[in-house]
Amino acid sequence: MSAAGMKRITVIGAGNMGAALIGGILKGGVAERCAVTATVRSAERAAELSAKYGISVTAGHNREAAAGADIVVLAVKPGTLPKVLDEIRDCLRPEQILLSLAAAVPISLIEQLACCHMPVFRAMPNIPVVVEEGATAVASNAQCTAEQRALVENIFRAVGVVVFVEEDLMHAVTALSGSGPAYVYMVIEALIAGGLKMGLSRETSTRLAEQTVLGAAKLVRETMLHPAILRDQVITPGGVTISAIHELEKHGLRSMLISAIETATHHSESRTRALMDKFGAS
Repeated sequence: MSAAGMKRITVIGAGNMGAALIGGILKGGVAERCAVTATVRSAERAAELSAKYGISVTAGHNREAAAGADIVVLAVKPGTLPKVLDEIRDCLRPEQILLSLAAAVPISLIEQLACCHMPVFRAMPNIPVVVEEGATAVASNAQCTAEQRALVENIFRAVGVVVFVEEDLMHAVTALSGSGPAYVYMVIEALIAGGLKMGLSRETSTRLAEQTVLGAAKLVRETMLHPAILRDQVITPGGVTISAIHELEKHGLRSMLISAIETATHHSESRTRALMDKFGAS
């Protein structure tokens, strides 16, 4: 059992992301079922999650859930986070870990709203955590210890890959890995459409496209080679691949993806400024 095994973990707002995290925590042995609790909005959702994971799930009761936890995971939307922190702040303790999944909400605002001198982690997981292939970046405040950092790392490692970054880079993380699955889905969709145009059936085109993207990503990860090196291994002089790559370069695929990440980064920065203007100190 991991070092986090004896810790009590509460997930406040167990939607898709929060539920996926619970599944990873349990499957990865990060904590025992009796040590994991969650809160949701409706009794129906509570019953569903309780039956699925065998844990205690309540509709509401955020204060009680937070009070009994060592690690409080805030798996709520950015606009909801201030309300939740206002609800639970009087039962937060300095020895607890506060872990926020709310995109664009800076640690300074979380600290201000929590009104408690405590360890705060800010994480940006992406949607593939639901299949335990997520990419998560984590930033922390000055109160976090190496042991607490290891606990949080264990949680996210159970649902994919985790890296630690300085908080000012979280906007770029949001643009790259947070939004990145949407870009990749567009690529898969286009590959499928190309196969259809050239006469492949939808089922065949879909299977080939999805596996091509999955296999290519796995090859990058397992060989640790630069993608350009792997790309050149597919190319033969005067062959099919180089003619296709020329077409992609001509239409600016690389530049478009770089620009997309740049644009998304700036939008994330704007969202944070708006949240600080709305909820932060004047």
